Amino acid sequence: MEVSPRELVESAQADFEGPLTGYAAGLLGGDWDRARDVVQDTFIKLHKQDPEAIKGKLKSWLYTVCRNRSIDVLRKENPMITSAGEAFAKLDDSTPDPSASMQQKERHEEVLKFLDRLPDNQREVIRLKFQGDLSYKEISDVTGLSVSNVGFLIHTGIKRLRSMMGVDLD
Repeated sequence: MEVSPRELVESAQADFEGPLTGYAAGLLGGDWDRARDVVQDTFIKLHKQDPEAIKGKLKSWLYTVCRNRSIDVLRKENPMITSAGEAFAKLDDSTPDPSASMQQKERHEEVLKFLDRLPDNQREVIRLKFQGDLSYKEISDVTGLSVSNVGFLIHTGIKRLRSMMGVDLD
């Protein structure tokens, strides 16, 4: 059964609008208005795509377009930025989750503070994995890294986070 572009967008919005907005807000330094604009642009681009061309890879396609659009927004604000790493290095992405309890909020802020101290590539793959709920293969598609490199970066990043936070590694 063929899906129309409109049906594809409506289904994708229902499933991914919230997570994509959170991901974009993290990339854009907690600016939720710009994040919503980026996600809206992502869905506009999705509407223009042939549904058959992205069949089976919708999630990674959406996150890739959202990421690239976020980088474009950051580059527009600062034309001196030449890479995704430079764009993400300039961000303060420690926006807490307002719906969490105070203790959870504090822990979340602590994790994000330590996450900011990770190298850009580790921080990005960890966000895609845990905020975007993407598989290693999907993260590979989004970032252009190999699946094994994604796994290594996530493992190394989590290990480093645990160490920085004083969590027992045994």
